[in-house]
Amino acid sequence: MRDRDSNEDAEALALRALVWTLVEPDRAMRLLSVTGLEPHDLRARASDPSVLSAALGFLENHEPDLIACAESLGVKPEALVRARMELEA
Repeated sequence: MRDRDSNEDAEALALRALVWTLVEPDRAMRLLSVTGLEPHDLRARASDPSVLSAALGFLENHEPDLIACAESLGVKPEALVRARMELEA
């Protein structure tokens, strides 16, 4: 059973990470390419835990982006990994 407060924190952090990812056009295009999401689908499902988890997984798979995102958001990279795991639970 998931802790609701923990899950809400994971969703908020993941949403911030998704916004960070989408700010840079090349990175945004890579996200769409890797996840198979279409722009309209991403807009419609941006708060869906599975989409948020996929966005965090995308960052995890490219360590420089994971570290840069974490620094920008003021969290440790491990917090982003933990958020993905909570969203997938």
